Amino acid sequence: MNSTKVLFAAVVGAAAGAVAGILLAPESGEKTRKDLTKKSKKLKKEVSKSIDDLTKKGNTVIDDIKKQANGIVNSVSK
Repeated sequence: MNSTKVLFAAVVGAAAGAVAGILLAPESGEKTRKDLTKKSKKLKKEVSKSIDDLTKKGNTVIDDIKKQANGIVNSVSK
């Protein structure tokens, strides 16, 4: 769980930094919008990858718990 919190904090921090950097940059509105669109698409990909990774880890943990539970049930049944 600790790595999940760290990953979430990193993603939120990166997003906040990107938005602040774009909004405070002395560029035209059109250029700023293009940059914001580009960076938001990149962030979306990163977040999707992080969610996929967390889902895989969660599924692995669930599978391990199921195996352990089955082992306990089998040992109690004998």
